[in-house]
Amino acid sequence: MQAWLDSLLVALALPQYGLSTLFIVSFVSATLLPLGSEPALFGLVKLNPDLLWSAVLVATAGNTLGGMFDWWLGYEAHQVVDKWRHSRSHVKAIDWLGRLGPKACLLSWLPVVGDPLCAVAGWLRMPFWRCAAYMLVGKFLRYVAMTMALMRMFPGTMPGL
Repeated sequence: MQAWLDSLLVALALPQYGLSTLFIVSFVSATLLPLGSEPALFGLVKLNPDLLWSAVLVATAGNTLGGMFDWWLGYEAHQVVDKWRHSRSHVKAIDWLGRLGPKACLLSWLPVVGDPLCAVAGWLRMPFWRCAAYMLVGKFLRYVAMTMALMRMFPGTMPGL
């Protein structure tokens, strides 16, 4: 079993599979499922340092598309959320998001609240492409910051830095 797992991990780290695997992990981690894509990004970059910027861009694309999927889920989930329409926290959150508008999607990179924030933006019917653009910026900056921090914490080859 260990040999099979080792060979699978080696195969997934190869550039031809690593970027597609990173894309899928980044997409899934942007949904409401509890999964982090930073370890996958860091692992791929440590095993293939020449893929640093390609990996950051692939992770950003996957995570942004996952956020866009969350937006769509929120857009479609209007009836479900209506059950809590009059709760105090709901009213405060809607007021805050209404004041910020699509710029609130810059915070989509935050753990725990970022992914639901994208869904709420869709539920509020905020402009899709403006939300997607803010998600893209926030998620890209997070991946750059996290990858650079991890590369400095665990030194080795740091290409392009």
